[in-house]
Amino acid sequence: MVESINTKVDLVIDATAFTGLTDYGKIMIGDKGFEFYNARDARKFIQIPWEEVNHVIASVMFKGKWIPRYAIETKKNGTYTFSSKKPKTVLRAMREYVDPADMIQSLSFFDVMKRAVKSISWKKKK
Repeated sequence: MVESINTKVDLVIDATAFTGLTDYGKIMIGDKGFEFYNARDARKFIQIPWEEVNHVIASVMFKGKWIPRYAIETKKNGTYTFSSKKPKTVLRAMREYVDPADMIQSLSFFDVMKRAVKSISWKKKK
């Protein structure tokens, strides 16, 4: 069994981690960090201390009505993407420990397309 890094737990909720294949389990948010535990395999877990979190990136759709997934960008180990039952509750619990300025929205589909068109036109000018 894996030992938790948290001493006090604020939230435990069902979630999905997108790490290559999808892993189903539970997210635990506490005073020391963010944790994901796989429901079937105890060896598959993710523990991220709050000091290691660089940004929390939320994919926001329909003007904030729906948040399909969110990602945690760490300082050393890359980005981890998650989805949960109540994403707004999870993000509010994370806001207690992560600076709200470090919680950002991901680009929308149209913003990505706009950047691509600008990039192509900029390359043609050179």
